[in-house]
Parts: sequence; C-alpha cells; structure tokens
Amino acid sequence: MPGTRRLIVWNLISLDGYFEGPQRWDLDWHEHAWGEELQRFSKEQLDAADLLLFGRVTYQGMASHWPTAKGETAERMNRMRKIVVSSTLDRADWSNTTLVRDDAAGEVARLKAQPGKDILVIGSAALAATLLEHGLVDEYRLGLAPVVLGGGSPLFKPSAKRTAMELLEARPLTSGGVLLRYRPEGAAHQASPASAGER
Repeated sequence: MPGTRRLIVWNLISLDGYFEGPQRWDLDWHEHAWGEELQRFSKEQLDAADLLLFGRVTYQGMASHWPTAKGETAERMNRMRKIVVSSTLDRADWSNTTLVRDDAAGEVARLKAQPGKDILVIGSAALAATLLEHGLVDEYRLGLAPVVLGGGSPLFKPSAKRTAMELLEARPLTSGGVLLRYRPEGAAHQASPASAGER
C-alpha cells in the first residue's frame, strides 16, 4: 500500500546460514565481511529508518553496549526510537525504548500503517521469523560473510511455510563477502532509498 512504512531485516550471516556462532553473541566472525562498504551501507540504513525493532536477546546485548559507547553511530543508536518485543522483560531502560509484551505482529502491523521512515530489525532472528510468518517483512538485507561456522544459531528458523524470495541486489564486497537484498513473496513493491547501490 503506497505511503506505508517498510520493515527491513538486516543481518550478517555465515555461508552456512548462521547469524551467530555456537555461543550467544559469538560474532567475532563479522570481521570476515566487515569493511568500509558495509560501514557505509549501515549508515545509509540508519539514515533511512526512524524506528529500531528488537527481540529480547538482541535488545539486551545492544542496551549493554550502546549507552556507554562513543561516536556518531552510538549517538544515533541512543537517540533513535526503539521497540523491544518481550513477554519476560520487566522494563526497558535504554533511552527512547518502548516495551511491547504481546501481539508483536499486531503492533508491527499498526506501526507499518503509520507515516514514517523504515522500521529496521537488527539481529532478533526469532522475532524476524514471526514477522515473516505474518507477511510483515518487506525486505531482507544480508551481509554474507566468507566463513563457514560449522554450527550456531540459524537466521531462518524451521517453519511449516515456504517463502519464495525475489532477488533485488547481489553486490560483491572487497572483503570477499556479498551484500544480498531480497523481497519476500507477497511483500509490497516499494522503492528502496537505503540501497547503497542506488545513491
């Protein structure tokens, strides 16, 4: 529907499909893909968004890092509006964060119907799986790292539903990684101003 906000899911993943290693927050392998290109792309994504959406685990990790971090990205992360979806958290103390306890799909559908910029989901694979199941994800952006972890937490969770994806962009990175952008089957066809290749 024209004028509705887009929900973007962004993650780095390994060649064997994991977004974190065998241990929680095992992310040191990100260095295999990270560089100036992804740093620029990440900034463009934040420029195009006005709301960050997290599941509990990702939120707690982010909230333990960014409030004391320095620099432009830290200032932006702390300033932006944030929502964490969790039925177990008692409170959400990171600046500008709202806690949503139930009906994540209903709340996200309501937010998408409001005017505004992109809604950006970082990490939060379980939440992303729920949103995909309800047809609320407009685009997956994946930084494919040239590394095989051999185990870990998969980005795409087991599901009874098959979802076809339309390739929007595949761009090799100088790190040896690849930036991939996919539109899930049934997602609205809208412009993508945050694509680094289109600026």
